Amino acid sequence: MKKTVAMLMAAAMVVGCAGCSEKTDSAPKADGQAEQTEQSAETAVASAGAITLKVASDYSKTEPIGEALEKWTELVKERGDGSVEVVVYPDSQLGGKTDIIDACLMGEPDIAFADPAFMAEYGVNDLGILFGPFLFDDRAQCKTLTDSDWYQEQCAKLEEKGLKVIDSTWITGVRHLLTNKPVTLPEDLKGMKIRVPANQIQTESFNVLGASATAMNLSEVYTALQTGTIDGGENPLSTLYNRKFQEVSKYLCKTGHVRVIGMFVMSSDVWNRLSEDQQQLLSSTLAEVGEEYNVEQEKADADYEQKFKDEGVTITELTDEQRAKWVEASEPFYADGKKFGWSDNLYDTVLKAIGK
Repeated sequence: MKKTVAMLMAAAMVVGCAGCSEKTDSAPKADGQAEQTEQSAETAVASAGAITLKVASDYSKTEPIGEALEKWTELVKERGDGSVEVVVYPDSQLGGKTDIIDACLMGEPDIAFADPAFMAEYGVNDLGILFGPFLFDDRAQCKTLTDSDWYQEQCAKLEEKGLKVIDSTWITGVRHLLTNKPVTLPEDLKGMKIRVPANQIQTESFNVLGASATAMNLSEVYTALQTGTIDGGENPLSTLYNRKFQEVSKYLCKTGHVRVIGMFVMSSDVWNRLSEDQQQLLSSTLAEVGEEYNVEQEKADADYEQKFKDEGVTITELTDEQRAKWVEASEPFYADGKKFGWSDNLYDTVLKAIGK
């Protein structure tokens, strides 16, 4: 219901502002909502003047991605003229991803750091496939995809909905399973409650594998693992370790089931009210730091694996044969695209865009 209201408000905003470069007094307003949304954006960016952008992050400052976000804020300050300030709020301080994206749709000067699975729930359903299990084999395929015409078309559709994608450079890691009991094959997940972020794509991908997907904010996972409310979770190694989940869960299965494309999004209206210099500053520094982060993240994974071992975690490295069984078990996820509102033959289209 909340998303529906937010989407209607965003639609009213687009009608009310007639693009962001033109405004007419004759544009209709729906109970004053469009006018309020427009005024929020105008307050945030007064004639493309000074603005403070709040970046919502699930990650802590001590995680590699948290450190990279802080570096981004420093680059914006160093290379800018002071008219744009970026402030990162780690550890879900501003709420969950859906809360922040809804705020963006209402014209707030926020930046959400989300992924395609979340974006799919805001009117561009086809993006959700990018969080499907075992779609990418390596980081290079992710880059090929985000450079493709297909991906740019999806971002344009999202902008029409009121959300501007300002960068997709960051690959936020390879996701693995950390559980309270050993897991090697998909059948081991049967009946296990596995924490996933609150979106349909990730929920269905684990339900297909036989688990009982349980949505919750990342900040709640430690206690849920400790109390047995859930039996495991999945995330990149850096997130699993820095959240100290290894203190309460001792079995790591390196499934590598998802390579996550990080999407930085903000209100299209707020973005369009920024000057070209401000826009370039934000997007160029994000891409620069993202490229550096991607390289460092891959180097760091080996260190995190050793840390897990040092703290008594049993690590399962899948053989080719075992991984093939996971891939096979995930195939029904892609076969039921209508459930997600996907376009016809989307799986084949995306494989082509990836270069497979």
